[in-house]
Amino acid sequence: MDDVASIFERYESIRSRLPLASFEDEPSCVGSLLDVKADVDAFVFDAFGVLNVGETPIPGASDRLNQLRDAGLAIRILSNAASYNHDRATEKFRKLGMTVEPHEIITSRDATLANLEERLWGCIAAPSDDLRDIPSETLRLGDKKVDFDRVDGFLFLSTEVWNDDLQALLTSSLMANPRPVVIANADVAAPRDDGFSLEPGHYGHLLMDMGATDVRFFGKPFPEVFEMAEASLSEIPPNRIAMCGDTLHTDILGAAARGWRTVLVERDGMFSGVDAGKYSNRAGLVPTWRLPRI
Repeated sequence: MDDVASIFERYESIRSRLPLASFEDEPSCVGSLLDVKADVDAFVFDAFGVLNVGETPIPGASDRLNQLRDAGLAIRILSNAASYNHDRATEKFRKLGMTVEPHEIITSRDATLANLEERLWGCIAAPSDDLRDIPSETLRLGDKKVDFDRVDGFLFLSTEVWNDDLQALLTSSLMANPRPVVIANADVAAPRDDGFSLEPGHYGHLLMDMGATDVRFFGKPFPEVFEMAEASLSEIPPNRIAMCGDTLHTDILGAAARGWRTVLVERDGMFSGVDAGKYSNRAGLVPTWRLPRI
């Protein structure tokens, strides 16, 4: 999956595994979020494709966050990033030049760890991840079959060093001895500076295709991260929260399932260079508003 069409088709093929939601008949096209701030009390932002692409900040994103705060609106960042802990997530945005407080960031890793059972977890993680925030016993998995076979479950945090051979090792171990698999990033793919990367969600759905039944996904579009965002915005009704994202099957679908309003951001992320409306109409995933950049 290396282009928008193939990623879209994969999301459509797993649609039955995703939440259900109702949608607008037609979206409204707007120039910026300032055009709709009177209809919203809190804006929740995806990161990749909305605030940044890889390690590159999107022009104007930081200024827009500040303008919305100055207008009295609450800001949250709701990211499916699970490769690093909460402190590193906060620091990443500061390095991008964005003023973001720790309480304004909620990640799929946060949601995963809040729901993690006590057992020996085989962790699929980035080499730089020290795993110190995992509230259970862990074993970092490499390429040793004996390690895959001895753990009580699998915690999939990052694809940085993952490949097809390791996926085959995981699949074989699970087929011989079924155990829980926790996918801490539900994305199938993500936009980067040089194209798209395959994310943990891709490999989790491959396991389900092979017959694995105890696979649990965290992050958008699944409810736990949205519930955490709502808890942090407890005075704001769902229909006054707007999710701003670049991906139909994660940002738009997940937020609509919670009764939030939705903003499809089209210029820099998943639908960069293509007609996002065509894909939206085909999937029946219709945002409240469409715009190029926030």
